[in-house]
Amino acid sequence: MQKIKVAVVGVGYLGSIHARIYRELPECELIGVCDINPDKAKEVAQRLGVRAYTDYKELFGKLDAASIATPTKTHCAIAAEFLRQKIHLLVEKPFTTSLKEADLLIGLARRNRLILQVGHIERFNSAFSATLKIIKKPRFIECHRLSPFPNRSLDIGVVLDVMIHDIDIVLGLIDAGIKKIEAVGVSVLTIFEDIANARITFKNGCVANLTASRVSDEIMRKIRIFQEDAYISLDYREARAWAYRKDINRIIKEELPIEKEEPLQKELVSFIACVANRQQPLVSGLVARQALAVALEIQKQIWRKKNL
Repeated sequence: MQKIKVAVVGVGYLGSIHARIYRELPECELIGVCDINPDKAKEVAQRLGVRAYTDYKELFGKLDAASIATPTKTHCAIAAEFLRQKIHLLVEKPFTTSLKEADLLIGLARRNRLILQVGHIERFNSAFSATLKIIKKPRFIECHRLSPFPNRSLDIGVVLDVMIHDIDIVLGLIDAGIKKIEAVGVSVLTIFEDIANARITFKNGCVANLTASRVSDEIMRKIRIFQEDAYISLDYREARAWAYRKDINRIIKEELPIEKEEPLQKELVSFIACVANRQQPLVSGLVARQALAVALEIQKQIWRKKNL
């Protein structure tokens, strides 16, 4: 099979990992990496043995696919140009800063018959994949995503930065429309919300409670799912999951068997397979738009209340 020619635009923390994984995949040929910081582009390029670029337009005509891992506010403008050049894309989350931008990219991808995937990495977490086999009709979901101050992704608040992961997961688990969204948040070290809590009530009665913080002492990425026959606890960070089931008058705890894999590698392998086989990605632009719409509503409620 002919190798898929790829590049990465934006080689900060996450983009540099994209580039490393592409370089290791036998089905890919990493053509180059691009960053507006020439020193960063050169450093990553030299480490991987590829060419460095500072102008992404120089990549046009050389690629089949690319990852866009630049700051969120630049996603739409950059991605739109790649799509017009008929280049398949994986755009890191959050997809865009507005639904209008998301619709533009979705429309361009559809018209040009291109793969447009969005980087919601938790969909590819081994622990999450293991729990999908036993999750059915959740009644209550609780998510906690906490971390110390990151000193990156500070052009957006904690909702678009990290809570959006859990929003995407919850929407994927609940097959019902949203009845009500309630949200609160606090700015601490930035002009945006750094701590946020959202309560989403679905039309089927399920409730999801989501908490996100980027000013925490501890690191936590957990979700708990309560359903009629079981309670499921999942730790994304440790890639471990447990099922708690009632047996007459006691609770039986079972750790689910999990084959641990690097989530980002699974995500990129899936993206390349979608490009090669023209398959619909697990997290398409349309799926990512749904998570973005909920995130923006949560953000709007927080900003309105706090006058941010």
